[in-house]
Amino acid sequence: MNNKDKGDLGESIASKYLSDMGVKIIEQNYRTKIGEVDIIANINNELVFIEVKARSNVRFGYPSEAVNYRKRQKITKVARYYILKNSLYNIPIRFDVIEIYLNENKLNHIVNAF
Repeated sequence: MNNKDKGDLGESIASKYLSDMGVKIIEQNYRTKIGEVDIIANINNELVFIEVKARSNVRFGYPSEAVNYRKRQKITKVARYYILKNSLYNIPIRFDVIEIYLNENKLNHIVNAF
C-alpha cells in the first residue's frame, strides 16, 4: 500500500470514528492555494480542524510527530482563511490530530494537539 492509499484509508477510518461519535463533519480534504486540512468538524459547538496521520508501524516515528512546526503553520493559515471566507468570527476553534495505527487497528484522537 502506497502513502496515498494509507492516507486515504486513515481519513476514511477517522471520518467513520467521528461520525460514530455523532460529530458533524463540515468539510473533508478542504484545499486552498495555501494548503489543505483533512477534516473540518463541529464538535460540541467548536470548529475543529483535524489533521489525520496514518502509519503501518512506528519505525519512522509516531504519526503525530509528522505534524511538525511547518505543517502546523500551514494548517493554521488554512484555518484562518476558512474562518474569514465563512465569516465564523465568534466560534471557538481548536486543532486536533487523529493518529491511525493501521497494523494495530488502533486510533488515537489528540484533542487540542496544537
